Amino acid sequence: MTMDATRQRFLMCRPTYFAVDYAINPWMDPTAPVDADLAIRQWERLRQTYVDLGHEVELIDPVAGLPDMVFAANGGTVIDGKAMAVQFRDPQRADEAPAYRAWFEAAGFEMHDPKHVNEGEGDVLLAGDHLLAGTGFRTAHASHAQLQEVFGYPVITMQLVDPRFYHLDTALTVLDERTVAYLPEAFSPGSRAVLRRLFPDAIHATMADAEVLGLNAVSDGRHVVLPAQATDLAAKLRDRGYETIGIDLSELRKAGGGPKCCTLRLRQGKAVK
Repeated sequence: MTMDATRQRFLMCRPTYFAVDYAINPWMDPTAPVDADLAIRQWERLRQTYVDLGHEVELIDPVAGLPDMVFAANGGTVIDGKAMAVQFRDPQRADEAPAYRAWFEAAGFEMHDPKHVNEGEGDVLLAGDHLLAGTGFRTAHASHAQLQEVFGYPVITMQLVDPRFYHLDTALTVLDERTVAYLPEAFSPGSRAVLRRLFPDAIHATMADAEVLGLNAVSDGRHVVLPAQATDLAAKLRDRGYETIGIDLSELRKAGGGPKCCTLRLRQGKAVK
């Protein structure tokens, strides 16, 4: 099977100030050493990979004192030229929200402010004609109604149940308009039933691959950029006809992040094939 790649526009933030100074998810241990220079080199390889694949990468300036700002996916949700800003659950990340909002506004997006806790594309994934919206740990269920009003897509609530997979994009990745990969154990029984109904041909990840954030991946419809350690998932993707590119983001994983966490899609409208 030949897959079609769609050129993407991404927003990223260099991890200039990356550190693990606090713990707001099970991955974070402030007592463990972090190599900030290695984190920058790993992130730079991710950015260069996107450029080499023909994607456009925009950069937002990092802000001192915001070590998690590198995780640009949490900075907003951008679809059809509209941007919804975010409201973080944890006070340690609160100042990221206005920084990202200012960038979207300066870039000319139609702005919408959140009414409830909403952590952007960490918990909001566009899958064909639906928005899959996570809840359970970060993004409030009440925010899902606003997402539907702003973007005009049917919103499907996904209940997360394992704190290690605290954002939807750590438990599920959208591969193309018809296909997703996900970890069944990360979802409630009802959400698993919905996923089976919506995506009967989905790829099921193993717990071992999920535990290296293998599902925190970025697909352009043909190429899938995912953590290098997720070898079983990569093999399953290749069996389905996708081309996989493994990236080592082991330093950023110490804060609970992978390729998708570092990458926010900027959707002006219909993407160009």
